[in-house]
Amino acid sequence: MMQFGEAFDKVARVVGLGYPGGPKVDKLAQEGTPNISLPKTHFENLDFSFSGIKTAVINLHHKIPDINKANLCASFQKTVTEILIENIQKAVETTGIKTIVLAGGVSANSYIRKAFLDLKELKVYMPDLKLCTDNAAMIGSAGYYNYIAGKESKLNLNAIPNLQL
Repeated sequence: MMQFGEAFDKVARVVGLGYPGGPKVDKLAQEGTPNISLPKTHFENLDFSFSGIKTAVINLHHKIPDINKANLCASFQKTVTEILIENIQKAVETTGIKTIVLAGGVSANSYIRKAFLDLKELKVYMPDLKLCTDNAAMIGSAGYYNYIAGKESKLNLNAIPNLQL
């Protein structure tokens, strides 16, 4: 499954913005209008997939070489935000939890931040923009504190997605 930030990076690369994609797509999208219809993937559960929308952006960019890139980025940003919010609203209905944290590099995106602040039925926590960096910094910090505590791992360490820090 493609992750949120990875989708921004791929779209940015396809339209020629380079890396990192999140801030570049956000900046160009502010010059555009979200007037291009893009697909949303829906699952019965709370899974996400952004591969379909990424593929749609790539196909549009190749089929229409003179497509307005600002409108394409604005449409992409709006659609992925809608997908995220729809899933979060489904999660709220399922769990009753009404407090969420928006974090990581993509949480610095101005459109996403505004959309989440507009969700009046949820309590949304977001770090200051200066703390909205790629999760690698957070992992590095956790590693530092584990090292200070004398915890070590061998080079054959495997990824543990739900590891308690």
